[in-house]
Amino acid sequence: MAETIKAGDTISVNYTGRLEDGQVFDSSEGREPLKFTVGAGQLIKGFDDAVVGLKPGDKTTITVEPKDGYGEHREDLIVDVPKANVPDNLEVAVGKRFHLRDQSGRPVPAVVIEITDEAVRLDANHVMAGKTMVFDIEVVETGLEPEAPEPESHCGDGSNGCQGCGQH
Repeated sequence: MAETIKAGDTISVNYTGRLEDGQVFDSSEGREPLKFTVGAGQLIKGFDDAVVGLKPGDKTTITVEPKDGYGEHREDLIVDVPKANVPDNLEVAVGKRFHLRDQSGRPVPAVVIEITDEAVRLDANHVMAGKTMVFDIEVVETGLEPEAPEPESHCGDGSNGCQGCGQH
């Protein structure tokens, strides 16, 4: 009899992520199953928690509220950069993505949401912040060997550090 999944297990799953209105934002369909170590912080908490207690072949549908996903949309993560501080050679347009640096020097993705005569407004919230997500999950395999971590690879930073977040 197959062991149930617990924190620390490395598993693979097939999944489809949808918004509440049914719009699919990410899926493993047509790709290799998503492999991750449960409880290692590689995925959002709601997804990670949902597989605990499942077995190979089990399927589940879960709803992940913002607090267990990418958090609430925060107004303090919307910043205005004076146009005088934007380099002349930098192409700026609404929808364009940039990487800002936090106080530690780590990259923080942001998107241009407005351009005025005085400033460029950037939103550094995760694209899925504030959104309730629904995931269909099927456990494919358990008992796998964990992969060596990629340096500075985080879900949502565009580095393909994980799947399941709508950034790929």
